[in-house]
Amino acid sequence: MDKNKRQFLTDYPRLQAGNFIESFRAGLQTAREREEIDKFFESYESSYALTLAYPDDILLETARMNGIKTEGREKIDIVKELILMKGPE
Repeated sequence: MDKNKRQFLTDYPRLQAGNFIESFRAGLQTAREREEIDKFFESYESSYALTLAYPDDILLETARMNGIKTEGREKIDIVKELILMKGPE
């Protein structure tokens, strides 16, 4: 058997396992961030700075500029969608 093929068969499974673990960790981190965001937006009190203290006109305009529908929706839902769209920076 060619030495390069043997090396490939030795290295490939290890590389794939490394890629899998890296992807799993990234997915786990994303899930944790999403859980933190969901917890933050459980009530108006916990998300005060982004929901009650933020001017409505600026929030609604920002949402519309980002393609988020605002009619008939709670302010807390609009802010949450903006955060999920843009990421928790």
